[in-house]
Formats: sequence, structure tokens, C-alpha cells
Amino acid sequence: MKNDGMNYAPKGKVNRVVAEGEFIIAAISLDHGHIYGMCNGLTEAGATLKWVYDPDPAKVEKFIESFPGVKAAESQEQILQDEEVKLIAAAAIPSERGPLGVRVMESGKDYFTDKTPFTTMGQLEAAKETAQRTGKKYMVYYSERLHVESAVYAGQLIEQGAIGRVLQVSNFAPHLLNAPSRPEWFFQKEKYGGILCDIGSHQIEQFLYFSGNTDAEVVRSQVANYAAKDYPELEDFGDAMLVGANGATQYFRVDWLTPDGLGVWGDGRTFILGTDGYIEIRKYIDIARDAEGDQVYLSNKEGTYHYSVKGQVGFPFFGELILDCINRTENAMTQEHAFKAAELCLIAQEKAVRLE
Repeated sequence: MKNDGMNYAPKGKVNRVVAEGEFIIAAISLDHGHIYGMCNGLTEAGATLKWVYDPDPAKVEKFIESFPGVKAAESQEQILQDEEVKLIAAAAIPSERGPLGVRVMESGKDYFTDKTPFTTMGQLEAAKETAQRTGKKYMVYYSERLHVESAVYAGQLIEQGAIGRVLQVSNFAPHLLNAPSRPEWFFQKEKYGGILCDIGSHQIEQFLYFSGNTDAEVVRSQVANYAAKDYPELEDFGDAMLVGANGATQYFRVDWLTPDGLGVWGDGRTFILGTDGYIEIRKYIDIARDAEGDQVYLSNKEGTYHYSVKGQVGFPFFGELILDCINRTENAMTQEHAFKAAELCLIAQEKAVRLE
């Protein structure tokens, strides 16, 4: 699965924060393979997966193979009306995620969506209003930080003061296109939202988190279709520069240009510069040296260090999210943070200059 980003579904240590049956969830809209990672994380943290629904029976059947015991619902409505269900996880077509989230929150349940959470500002505003009015959560699976142990560990190092104040974050997020495996909507701009809106959302979320920013300005953004001319609506390259409210800066690059010979779906890297040192995260591979990902490099006043953290750190977000839903707290991620990352990726997409 390492060479298939669309169906990349990390498994971590089982670390239950609730007992069996204490926190009931359901899965709907299985349009993107990330639904498997989302449900892995939640069930490993103790959530009980009761229902699954998708209009495509083949997708439902495949999902039940991975999560035995889950029941196939006859409709979305059956799940929305089940008062036992506290949270609904969904990986709909990107342009449908916002309206679906509004419907879920209106039904009295918390919502956990794959990224990107919106493709238009109107969807974001509707979700903000509904979350505010209902008191329900609109949480987002920003998996390139939340479901990557090296990124989790880097966050812990920063929190401990290992590199001082964070000044600059650079993200490089190449992805493998593998066009024949992609659904039709993947190549339709109105449905996937654009490359900065889609995989750019991960990068902006990481910048806000690592740099401690609650807001930022998109200074410059660019998109192109360099090598996918058979798919004229696809953007296979994008990059952007941001300046955070606290003065920290970001540059990120996203693309669908991973070469077939790499062996994984993308050589994701993050560089974090602080006043007292720097961190490099090699997420999925240490190219030409080690096929194992989750490598963290640190240099600071004390020295230089290399940490191989796969299987060592876990994914605390999912347990924190479950407890947040039960206790109505915001320890996993604030609602403001989830929405701000989404807003900035939409702005970056809207402002993007088209390169030829």
C-alpha cells in the first residue's frame, strides 16, 4: 500500500480511551480510500464502528471485509436517525464534503471528514454557521500530520522547545498520480477543488500547527499542468508562500509528479527552522538509504540527532478526538484551527497564478 497514496491507511497501536460500545461511530461516502485510515485511527482508540453506507454495494462489501462486524445501512438517513451514533466519518467527493457535514451536524452528530474539507468559500461559511448553531464538530482528517508518526514526534519536539521559536516551515509533498487507478471526479476541477485546495490543505495545516499561528496571509500561489495534458482540468503542480500572524513564514510545494521508481507514493518532507535549531521530517521513505519512513533529523545547541520513530509514537489525535466529542473539549484540534487551514487553502487556490 506504500505505493498507493489514495488507499494509504496507516495502522497504529491499539490505545483505547473508551470501552467497547461507549462511543459509537458510522462511516458513509466511501469515495476516497482515506476512509480506511480514518476508521483505523478511531477504532484503535476504542470507537465502535456500527454502520457503513455508500450507494455502491461493492465499496460497502470491501469496507466490511476490513471492518468485520460493521452493518450495512440501507440509507444515509438510517444512520443520521440512529441516536446511538455520536460521530460520522466520511470521505465523500471533495465538492460534496461541506454540504454532507452540514447535514450530519444538523442531525445532532459530530462530523469527521477527509481533507480537503471544502471546495468553495460558500461551503466553509455554511459549515461555520452550522457548527456554531448546533455546537457540533466539523473535524478534518489532515492525515499528513495527524497520521504520520514522524510528524507527531516533530510536534512533540517543538513543544518541548527543542528548536526554540519556529520561524519557517517548508513542506514538499509529491504524490504519485497513477492516473488509471483514479475515479473520474479526481480529474474534474469543480469536484476536487484544485491542487492547492486539495493536498495543499495538509501543508497549510502543518504550518499553522508547527508555527503556533492562528492566522496567515497567502503572499503568492501558483498552479500548473506540466505533464498531465490528457487531463486538462488536473493541476499536477502547485506551490505557495504564506506569512503567519506571528511573523513565521511558509513555502510549500505539492505535485503529482512522483516517479514510478521511487517505491512509495511520495517522498514527503518537512523542514522546520527555529531560533535554536532545525528539524527535518522524512515521512514515507529515506530515499536511496532506507525504505522505512518516519525518520526525524534534529540539530540544535546540544548536537545532531536522528530518530527512527515508526511504531514508537502512535497517533494521539484519534483518542483525543473521541474524548473531545464526549467531553465537548478541543484538545485534539480546535474548530477554529480546522476551519482556518481550510480557508487559507481556498484563498491560495483562488489567488493562484496559472503557469504554462
